[in-house]
Amino acid sequence: MSFRVLYIDDDAAIVRLVQKSLGRLGHEVAHAETADDALTLLQDGNFDAIVLDHYLRQTTGHEVMAHLRAQGFHMPVVYVTGSNEAQIAIEAIKAGAADYVIKSVSDDFLPLLASAIEQSVSNAQLRAAKERADEEIRLGKERAEALLAEVNHRVANSLALVASLLRLQISSAKSEEVKAELAETQARISAIAGMHRSLYTSEDVSRVELDRYLGRLTAELFNTLHSLEKPVRLLLDADPISLTADKAVSVGMIVTELVTNAFKYAYPHGGGGDIRVHLKRLSDTEALLRVEDDGIGIDPACAPTGTGLGSRIVKSMASTLGAGLHYLDGVTGTVAEVPLQLDPTS
Repeated sequence: MSFRVLYIDDDAAIVRLVQKSLGRLGHEVAHAETADDALTLLQDGNFDAIVLDHYLRQTTGHEVMAHLRAQGFHMPVVYVTGSNEAQIAIEAIKAGAADYVIKSVSDDFLPLLASAIEQSVSNAQLRAAKERADEEIRLGKERAEALLAEVNHRVANSLALVASLLRLQISSAKSEEVKAELAETQARISAIAGMHRSLYTSEDVSRVELDRYLGRLTAELFNTLHSLEKPVRLLLDADPISLTADKAVSVGMIVTELVTNAFKYAYPHGGGGDIRVHLKRLSDTEALLRVEDDGIGIDPACAPTGTGLGSRIVKSMASTLGAGLHYLDGVTGTVAEVPLQLDPTS
């Protein structure tokens, strides 16, 4: 492979030797004696590398290299300096030179220079190829994320439409039992829709910010379950924690089922009170979800009221998040806790 090289040096004799030596290897070498001459050639031609001598008329190679970088020329530079000036070469490397060669009268100067140029150009080409590949990966990731966000958007809208249709059915139902069952179904659908909505509005389409998600979810739950006509408040206290989408939907379903049960059974006979949802970070790898009320309490050993579908959903999903669901003993009302295992990016 042949390269075009710009040699900046005010010693024309050395440059002619280099031109002949590199010419035999198939490379083309142009000569510039000053920084201005070099800029003119660089603007008019396409060079693969620059060979830069340290001592130039009224300036140094360090100054020329800084000037070229400032003008936007970033091709690899092979720095040439005298045999007793290693520190100058090291400073050039620190300033961005790709390599350096000690100028000498020995026979190995020209082969070392050719090798340094070829290696520098090869490394520059590899870096450029990596940068192009990284950019293609970045663009592909952005396209995939945009597509995934659009999918989540459409799924969320479709589920919201289903929830709206259920809300109409609830308003027209005559039986209180039917209303309650439809309200539960609507709440479950809204929990999943909220998760998809959180994904397409988030910067990271693979993770859900639980505090925001639970904020929207509890607001929707309250609006849905308010049709049960009970003086109940639903309160949320959540730390900023993010989870993957599959874990987030499990948390949402658990909160939906526990809150729905509390609305239905914690305060019977028209009574009212608070239902509180807490999400607290315990450590870098642990968090605790708690849903509690001050109602009549439950006996976890007793058979569930109704179909028992909600209890099965909660137990199944809680087991995927950590140690599973448990109820606290010796407390007023009902306190359900679900430990969460977090990953390091939570």
